[in-house]
Amino acid sequence: MTDFSLDLRVRWADLDPNGHVRHTAYYDYGATARVAYLEKQGVGIRWMREHGVGPVLFREEAQFRRELNFGDILTVNALLTGLSKDHRKWSLRHEIRAGEEVCALLNLDGAWFDLKSRRVSAPPEKLSSIFEQIAHTGDFTWI
Repeated sequence: MTDFSLDLRVRWADLDPNGHVRHTAYYDYGATARVAYLEKQGVGIRWMREHGVGPVLFREEAQFRRELNFGDILTVNALLTGLSKDHRKWSLRHEIRAGEEVCALLNLDGAWFDLKSRRVSAPPEKLSSIFEQIAHTGDFTWI
């Protein structure tokens, strides 16, 4: 299993007029971590475009635990919580931490989308095997 995390800093642009981190910024942190993981494994955005596949999200949910502040250094990981046997559908969890403290959890359900047929389908083998290697949560289930 591959443990992956990405360090990010809370930027001025992430704040709302009250000085709180916008709820959408949390989703951006998760998306940035997912793309960084895939890029590191050699199956990033360019590779997906060349192979006619891309991710699609069905559900993305945040649980906020602690307020973040401008300049905080965050660690965002990616954990696989579920996967279909054919690897078409998957579920992920991102833990967003400031130091050791979990500040937010993102839970999402998605699938691989064939850009030509415009349908959910099994991804190319290389993407499938790399995606399966994401560290699994203790409550991982086959979908």
